[in-house]
Amino acid sequence: MAEQEASGLQVLLRTLQSSLDRESILTILQVLGDMLSVGTDRRIHYMISKGGSEALLQTLVDTARTASPDYDILLPLFRLLAKVGLRDKKFGQKALELEALDVTLILARKNLSHSQNLLHCLWALRVFASSVTTGAMLGINGAMELLFKVITPYARKRTRTIRAATEVLAALLKSKSNRRRAVNRGYITILLRLHQDWHSHDTANAYVLIRQGLLLCLQHITSLRSGREAFLAAQGMEILFSTMQVSCLDDKSMEPIISAALQILRQCYPKSPLPLATASSAYAFPVPGSITSEPPHILTEEDFEDDGDEKGDKDSDSEDTKEEDDDLETDVDKLSAKPGPDRPEEELVQYEAMCLELSCSFEELESKFGDDLNLTQYVNHHHIPTAASSEQHCLNKDRSSWGQEREDTVQTSLLSMVKMGRSMVHLASKKRPVMSSRQNVQSNGLGIDSFEKKLCDIQASLKEDAWDIDMISCPRMHPSFSNSTGPRETVEVIDKLLETHPKHIPFHDPYLYMSKARRTKSVVDFEMMAFPDFWGHCPPPSAQSMLERKHGIQRFKIFEDVRRLIQPSDIINKVVYSLDEPWPLQDTASNCLRFFSKFESGNLRKAIQVREFEYDLLVNADVNSAQHQQWFYFKVSGMKAAIPYRFNIINCEKPNSQFNYGMQPTLYSVKEALLGKPTWIRTGYEICYYTNHYRQSAAATGGESAKCHYTLTFTITFPHEEDVCYLAYHYPYTYTALMTHLDILEKIVNPKQVYFRREVLCQTLGGNLCPLVTITAMPESNSADHVEQFRHRPYQVITARVHPGESNASWVMKGALEFLVSSDPVARLLRENFIFKIIPMLNPDGVINGNHRCSLRGEDLNRQWISPKAHLQPTIYHTKGLLYYLRSIGRSPVVFCDFHGHSQKKNVFLYGCSIKETLWQAECPVGTSTLLEDVSYRTLPKILDKLAPAFTMSSCSFLVEKSRAATARVVVWREVGVSRSYTMESSYCGCNQGPYQGLQFGTSELEEMGAMFCLGLLILELKSVSCSHQFLTRAASLLKAEEEALDHHLRRCSSTTTPTTELDDEPPCMEEIDYNTDSSSGHRWSFSELDRQIQECALSEDEGAEEEKGPGQERNAILYP
Repeated sequence: MAEQEASGLQVLLRTLQSSLDRESILTILQVLGDMLSVGTDRRIHYMISKGGSEALLQTLVDTARTASPDYDILLPLFRLLAKVGLRDKKFGQKALELEALDVTLILARKNLSHSQNLLHCLWALRVFASSVTTGAMLGINGAMELLFKVITPYARKRTRTIRAATEVLAALLKSKSNRRRAVNRGYITILLRLHQDWHSHDTANAYVLIRQGLLLCLQHITSLRSGREAFLAAQGMEILFSTMQVSCLDDKSMEPIISAALQILRQCYPKSPLPLATASSAYAFPVPGSITSEPPHILTEEDFEDDGDEKGDKDSDSEDTKEEDDDLETDVDKLSAKPGPDRPEEELVQYEAMCLELSCSFEELESKFGDDLNLTQYVNHHHIPTAASSEQHCLNKDRSSWGQEREDTVQTSLLSMVKMGRSMVHLASKKRPVMSSRQNVQSNGLGIDSFEKKLCDIQASLKEDAWDIDMISCPRMHPSFSNSTGPRETVEVIDKLLETHPKHIPFHDPYLYMSKARRTKSVVDFEMMAFPDFWGHCPPPSAQSMLERKHGIQRFKIFEDVRRLIQPSDIINKVVYSLDEPWPLQDTASNCLRFFSKFESGNLRKAIQVREFEYDLLVNADVNSAQHQQWFYFKVSGMKAAIPYRFNIINCEKPNSQFNYGMQPTLYSVKEALLGKPTWIRTGYEICYYTNHYRQSAAATGGESAKCHYTLTFTITFPHEEDVCYLAYHYPYTYTALMTHLDILEKIVNPKQVYFRREVLCQTLGGNLCPLVTITAMPESNSADHVEQFRHRPYQVITARVHPGESNASWVMKGALEFLVSSDPVARLLRENFIFKIIPMLNPDGVINGNHRCSLRGEDLNRQWISPKAHLQPTIYHTKGLLYYLRSIGRSPVVFCDFHGHSQKKNVFLYGCSIKETLWQAECPVGTSTLLEDVSYRTLPKILDKLAPAFTMSSCSFLVEKSRAATARVVVWREVGVSRSYTMESSYCGCNQGPYQGLQFGTSELEEMGAMFCLGLLILELKSVSCSHQFLTRAASLLKAEEEALDHHLRRCSSTTTPTTELDDEPPCMEEIDYNTDSSSGHRWSFSELDRQIQECALSEDEGAEEEKGPGQERNAILYP
């Protein structure tokens, strides 16, 4: 049957080409039209495979070359050609070979006065122009000149033909040679005049698609440097800007025009260097083997000459083929090889000192603690003995709050919360109605009238001490703080403030923090502390909803940016803060905000007042680098209440951000903290993230072509007059905060129950100590059996914060540490069966100095794991050495996990390593059936998917990429042989699934994830084949009432597990603008749209058959002299 159908179609096509009988040709065209008008595209592709395109094209050529072309044949033939040609990738080449281009152009020229015939010719030309090669040939043969005879100024007649002509012209201008021809012949001026004419007359927006077609033509031409120059010379920026009104930016009926116009404006906005003295970081640090040995590159205009013409020859076509993912590692030898240590075996002996739990004498420990030790003091945290007089004052504070924290943990265990299907934080915010940005701030305790009186009382009580909120908001840390520098009154004010310090901030003490801060070493010797870090943070009572993105907000912001260039009358452009300027720039009497960032983890390099309430901000590159500008953390003061301030961070580097999808920056108000609400909150509105006109020099990118920068813009309405606020990319967590936290944890644990040992892994390049923490349970007694069980517990190794800007990783780590030392039954069971080796901060120097990605050498430490050097990457070198040592004594960790943060995805998820999954994904021909692999690497993420509200299995990946070969995850998997080697990524934003769907992460949710990760480790052991009966029995007896919850969530029978639906990452924003000059997003030729036009035309009468001079044609002489 199929053969008969095939032979029947072929007979029709052969007859069509050879027949001279008019009726036979019309009948065949009718049959083919009916056949292709129903069903799917499969029929069209089938016809193409049988030579249908060639038959139609040959019939076109033969019919057109007759003395008197028969349009009864040509019109249905053109309709068939348009329908078939769009589905045939080689249609343009076939038309070129059969000379169909020339005959179609000739027919179009002959029918300039006949709309119906001309329209059909334009449809065919549009299909031919979809091939860039044939489009270039059409340009050579005068197609563009022909089209400008069709595209007239505003007229109500022939609009369908004019629209088709603009679409053909836009398609032709995808060819680079045609774009050059358009520039040389002055078509930009003509197109701008046409755009103005149609815009001014089409007040009812009846011809939006014609106006869009004209703009798409301009967009293509201005993708060339010469096109942009001609556009600017013709006052194109001013013309387009004047035709766009703020009132129409959110008009959905104007969407095609606004989108195209904005892309042109952004494309033609003159490119310029960033307003910085150098591309390199404002901070430099001399380190051995420094990468940045050359002097900083001074930015000049020559570095930022416009991008030039597009890369690649756009006059040639390429087949749409599936690109192989070249980043996947497909070398089986590399995937399965287990390299030996990167250092001599004898060097591993030094790490024995970091594993004293394997050799220490518990008799000595017990005598050290003393039998008369009052353990109640430790358990209830009412008193913590001190080791140094400088810390003595702080250690009498916050005992009750720490005790209450631990009591709360005991009352509601982690498994109980899992059983009840709830988390540690309130979810009431999920049901909150969407609030305005101002309400969003107030709902978190800012600007509430009931607190204003309290604030006034505080101010009044401190008035006699000459209270200065600017001074209070960034206190000094050095001994001079309490000595000779500065008036004694200032010190007394701080002391009085500390007496009012809230007692409900767990695991924090400002005196202890100040003491630790003095020992922290920074590149520029910070003298000040950020008030939030010093005072502390108390999580809000509920999670905050993601910000609902206002439709059109991005185009409003871009429009305002363009206004700077077109209408600069209100532009101030005053530098108000700069790390590069040695003299003070800020005048306290001036009417502008005051900025400061020279404190730990701070990052703001420059602030420029653009308008009265708008500021351009530039963040500092990583030390000894010219890149990685993303993290920010700075102080701002001198604001007015109830005034919207716009902040633009103009030198971001990542191509996209969760700021486009509901994420907000964080804010900490000093006045609110003094009122008893010391809380980092998510804030800001009118947030978007987009490409700007600043370019990075080729020198800064290692000789590569100049890269673009991105703007993060957000608006904040501050709740208090003359407040001092801190703004950050994410909840800050400093190195000093970590050291303070570890000090407190070490002192609150019961040493007879918890083995908590803090030691120094190594010293960093900056001279700071990298802590290593060991947590396990003390043996039940000094008996040989108990000590033996203690020393044979398997290891778990957890690291974090190798990337300084990923502060969320530290909050997750904080939750894990606090949980592991708690009295929760799960924590006790974990301690009794595992030894935890934890390195909470792998890059202290980067965290201290406000880096986003790198160490003081300007390199990503998570790309140095293959061959780290002790004098260059000490923290990586010694962490790897510790892992090597554990392997050498047969104690490789059960799980290795490195905590990270993710800027472009939501939720929490794991990356692991699998040979088979990598080869399958890469469609590698190597047979995977013979490869042996432990599939247990999937067990932990599956467990977390069921336990942790923030975790999702659907975002996990187990592929091994070449670009990740030197990361901790891959190296520990490959070289140390840990099959369960992971990176755990936590979103900066929040969740799009589960109980937290639609909510942004707060510090509580992140800390909860750390605890849930630990619970996952317990369940992993209980589900393992090697799990002992003794362990199961111990778990049951210890958990008691939690047995039911344990049984419910730890079932070994996992066959009933239902697969989770794959959740794609966020779709692009509806108004998101594509700045790629090659983009065709605005003019993709829709099959269904063409079919609709053809159908309408076939059913309608001739459009304007008689040629009358319309009003638009009389103006033609003005536009085309």
